[in-house]
Amino acid sequence: MKRANVLRMFVVGWTTLVWVLLWGTFSVANILAGVVVSLVIMFVLPLPRVPVEGRVHVWSAMRLGAVIFSETIRSTINVAWLAIRPSPPPVTGVLRCRLTIKSDLVLTLWTDIMNNIPGTMVLEIDQVRRIMYVHVLDVSTDKAVADFYRSARLIERLLIQTFERESEWQASPWRSGTEELT
Repeated sequence: MKRANVLRMFVVGWTTLVWVLLWGTFSVANILAGVVVSLVIMFVLPLPRVPVEGRVHVWSAMRLGAVIFSETIRSTINVAWLAIRPSPPPVTGVLRCRLTIKSDLVLTLWTDIMNNIPGTMVLEIDQVRRIMYVHVLDVSTDKAVADFYRSARLIERLLIQTFERESEWQASPWRSGTEELT
């Protein structure tokens, strides 16, 4: 079975599950309606093709998930402390972060991860130069700024280990312009 067909079946299954969960009733009629809605969405409103330029390394992905979880917990505690501490509000700022991520898909993942970590929000993306401008809740000390850069670099490094290893990297023909989008 082709990979594309397996992916389509996964999408139909996932969308059907979301449909059933949204309705809150597990019944044959609800499942069939979910399949119909999934197929309509898949064929009437297709998503654009996304170039995949590397491959996923499961061990690195699990490590990435653990780091994201721990960074989220650490940041949540820091934000909570900033909210209840008996002192003035923290000094906020926008920090520039240059990334070495090659793939637009992985760049989007980095952005999503940073936006979901409390106390940070990506404000602007320079896609060509791979520069991100991130609003950080606390830049009042050199240590706080260093912590942000440490976290951003760690997540970047783990994303590269998970999706963009140099030995397996193949740029998508869509990026080079040698093949038309279909």
